[in-house]
Order: sequence, then C-alpha cells, then structure tokens
Amino acid sequence: MIKEQEYKKRRERLLKKLSNDSLGVIFSAEPATRSNDTHHPYRQDSNFYYLCGFKEDSAALLFLKSKGKTKTLLFVHKKDKTIELWTGERLGVKEAKKIFLVDEVCAIDDLEKKLKGYIKGKKNIYFESSSKKSSVKKVSKLTKDIKNKHDIVPLVQKMRLIKSAAEIEMIKESINITAKAHHRAITMDKRGKYEYQLQAEIEHEFKVNAAYSDAYTSIVACGNNANTLHYIKNDKPLTDGELILIDAGCEHNYYASDITRTIPVNGSYSKAQKELYDLVLNTQLRIISMIKPLVKRSHLQETAEKLLTKGMVELGILKGDYKNLIKEKKHKKYYPHGIGHWMGIDVHDPAPYRDAKEREIALQKGMVLTIEPGLYIDKNDKSVPKKYRGIGIRIEDDILVTKDGCENLSHHIVKTVDEIESLSFKF
Repeated sequence: MIKEQEYKKRRERLLKKLSNDSLGVIFSAEPATRSNDTHHPYRQDSNFYYLCGFKEDSAALLFLKSKGKTKTLLFVHKKDKTIELWTGERLGVKEAKKIFLVDEVCAIDDLEKKLKGYIKGKKNIYFESSSKKSSVKKVSKLTKDIKNKHDIVPLVQKMRLIKSAAEIEMIKESINITAKAHHRAITMDKRGKYEYQLQAEIEHEFKVNAAYSDAYTSIVACGNNANTLHYIKNDKPLTDGELILIDAGCEHNYYASDITRTIPVNGSYSKAQKELYDLVLNTQLRIISMIKPLVKRSHLQETAEKLLTKGMVELGILKGDYKNLIKEKKHKKYYPHGIGHWMGIDVHDPAPYRDAKEREIALQKGMVLTIEPGLYIDKNDKSVPKKYRGIGIRIEDDILVTKDGCENLSHHIVKTVDEIESLSFKF
C-alpha cells in the first residue's frame, strides 16, 4: 500500500509548481448514475486519489501558496447517520484528521465559506478548468475576479508519468491477479461455450483475488470478432479451430494491469495461425528488447511497423517493397494502432506524451507502458491468402523502464505457442 508520507510528498511537489499568491483546488469524483435512482460503484477521481488516497465522494483538496508559505486543506463529508444507513460509513472530519497528513481537515459544507476568505489577495487560481464536475462550476463563479486562471490537471498528470517504488509494487499485484485470470482462460474446457462465459471466468478470477473491478471492459473476441479493436459484445460462440483474442486486466487498489493474449479455442494453433502469431510475438519481443531510457516511443512504433510489414510481405499478405508500403501506409490496414500507452492508476494513464514545447518525451526510468503489436485480417479481405482471413492477433505486456533497460512486469503470463499449447485444454 502507498503510505501517507508519499501522498504528502506528492502534494508538496504540486505546491512547488504553483505560482506565488495562488489558490489551487481539485475535487473528488461525483457519483455516476447507472439508471434512474441507482448508481455505478463509486470510483474516486484518479488525480484526486493520486494526491491523497481518499476514496469517498463529496471531498476536495485546497492548496494555498503565498510569500513562500503553503497550506493544504482536505474537505470531507461530515458524519451523517441517515446517509450512512443507505450508503455505508463515512470517515468524517475527526477521523480524517488522524489519518491524512494535511494542515487542516474541514467539512465539505464549509468549502464555499473558506474559499471566499482565501480568495482575497490571490492572483492565480489553479483548478480543473475543463471538468464538468458541478463543484468546479461553483469554484469558477466564486473566483471570477482572479485574472490568472490555470488548469491544475496537466500538472498532476505530468507527476504521474514516473512511478514510485510503491506504485510499481501495486501494479505488479494487479498483474499477478490478471495472470491467474489469463491462465484460467487458457486451461479451461471451451467446448460449447460462449465469449461471455469465458469473460465470466476471467472476471471471477479478478474478484476472488480481491480485485473488485476490471481495469476496462474485457474483450473476449473469437475468430473475426478480434478484428474489431474494441469489441466488447462478447456474445458469440467459441468456435473450434478459431483463435480468441483476450484483452483483459484488473484494477487492484486503484492500479491497473492491461494484458492481451490470443489463444486457440481447441488448444492448438493451425499452421497459418502460428505463422501470424509468431510474426506478432517476434515483433513484440524485439520492441521490448529496445526499451531503455532516452528511447522514444515513435522509434518503437516505426520499428514495429517495419517488422510487421516485412513479415506480411514474406507471408504474401502485402505485395511490394516494404519501405514503399510503409510510405504509402498500406500496412495500416492490418496494424492501425499504436505500439502502446502509459499505464498506472488509469489503464490509459493520461500522463503527457509531449512536453510544453511539443517535443516527444523520451522514456525515463520509472515509466510504465504497454507494448502491444497486432495484426488484424478481416474474413472478407480477398486480397489476402485465404488461410489468413478472419484472424486477429494482439499480444500485450506491461513494461517498466529501468535504469539500464526494462523489466517485463507480466513476463510470467505464458505467450509463446509452445507455452500456450502446453497449458491449454485440448479437444
């Protein structure tokens, strides 16, 4: 778990980024309606959670900076027996004071009054300027006389780019649970089953291991369904002779995992399936081997496109010189997405990819990113040899950039043809 001292240091780092004579405020997430008077399970705003670890709604963090002096206040919902009867116990002001290393804890009901006092003399306001939260709109009205308005969100997101040792351990815990889920999917008897039944097995493994939420809607795509990149219907039968693309990861203690494996329904890959699979796998292994500080993601992307395009020419999927094919973007038909993304509290962590001068940010020690090359060949694409049609393959792992190279945090999840076939239930 992340200790309170680490949250305090994050807030101190944020305060250093604020100008003098400034006020900063960031709010908790608001409950999301599922239908009528029912709600989705509550999940805290990722930036708010990153700064304090508080999991309740109706909360705010206030940052004050003036003449080199700083102050941080946490506003929480006061104890209310009637509300707690319906939605569960709240921490309240008194208990929050014992836990959180802030200068002051107040009731959220007092925020507006406090703000009016703290606004006096401030030249800068930092808030979630693009947010649709109702609380943000109120702050915007209250601080309308402050001339210099800044968005606090990019400041926090940039901080989230480099993971601490504690965060890396949290991500590893999430991946370990996800490993169990993927191995469960590989080993189970899939005869007569549907995609949603396999999804249920995966998400069952999440929950019995205390990961109460998936990090994103699981993709369980059999056969040609894998050629829809964000396929989430998961309602088709698992057909003998086809592959299943499983893109599924859990969220454990607010940290995500993001893993994709492509496995055979009957436990064995056909010759054509193996040819495509090995092309994607060898590309992924090569890209992972390149990861180290100062390398740019664009270089990884270009190398992946080169390797996949050359491979597709060798297999007869594309025809011509691979350099010209890339120049003409012919490969994009079969590999349309990026090589990967940042990952952390959000499965697609919103940390920046470019700096303030629009220069690409090179990899640094402590970054965590996914590496996920893929090939997607639609069943109706008659320009491709028939044996490859209807096959979609993606292989994805979660990678930590280290001092001299990288660590594949999900290396223990089987992914070679031999490993998967050895573990698979065959029929």
